[in-house]
Amino acid sequence: LDLVSAAAYSSQEEIDTYEPAGKHFLASYLDCDLEALKDVDTLITVMDQAVEASGATILDSNAYRFSPESVTVVYLLSESHASIHTYPEHGACFIDLFTCGDSCSSEKFDEILRGYLKPKEVDAKLFLRSHTTQEVAPSHS
Repeated sequence: LDLVSAAAYSSQEEIDTYEPAGKHFLASYLDCDLEALKDVDTLITVMDQAVEASGATILDSNAYRFSPESVTVVYLLSESHASIHTYPEHGACFIDLFTCGDSCSSEKFDEILRGYLKPKEVDAKLFLRSHTTQEVAPSHS
């Protein structure tokens, strides 16, 4: 348990009894709106909005632009991480949101990104992670 995580607990007893667990949402968006995928600046803004709408706390983010229009954006969250990797030449992107605890919503994250990218096909999976990993059907697939 790191210092940032430990600050969320009010007592040593809470730290000692904490069971690490989280939700990992993964999605492939296919046949997306090409202009939305290629507009990297707006895509980053929408990704910021999606992460914030999920209820996660952004600690830092970094974007790497590939020539001519692809981008990878990674977010360091208090709850864990989020990312997007775009492939405009294929009309596709892959998104990822992993959050510890139960306070964040992958549904809101997904809703905002789908609203902007308008994929015609989506393959989405939600995993519950703790000492094991269990796939569950996302309510937003």
